[in-house]
Amino acid sequence: MSDEPNPLDASHCFVCGPNNSLGLKVGFQLRDNGVCVGEFTPGEAHQGADGVTHGGILYCLLDDVMANLLWLKGEPCVTARCEVRYRDALPIGTPVRLEGTLLKRRGRLAEMEGRVIRQDDDGVIAEATARFMVLPVEA
Repeated sequence: MSDEPNPLDASHCFVCGPNNSLGLKVGFQLRDNGVCVGEFTPGEAHQGADGVTHGGILYCLLDDVMANLLWLKGEPCVTARCEVRYRDALPIGTPVRLEGTLLKRRGRLAEMEGRVIRQDDDGVIAEATARFMVLPVEA
């Protein structure tokens, strides 16, 4: 038995891990159209400025919705580079939809796009483009 961590085990992930007691516990699904989706509603513990969701929480959501597109296909990956554009403040208690899409794939490098979108008016709160490196998985 190896002491090496299993790259397919993300059960303690801060965003999507069901076994992280402090985590956000966002569930992700891969749709038939190739888009990874999830939902989240920020609470008081997720604020930066009074009443507004912390930008770091928004980044975490973006990073995970993009990565989960690959993870749900059995391809664990890590973030290589990410650029975030914050477009609007997200008030605490406002439900959002998360969307991640694959823009381009070349070998182990995947270029992705992610968006955090208000559910009430479809306004884009934040968006990101990123590159992920797919990890080799031993059989």
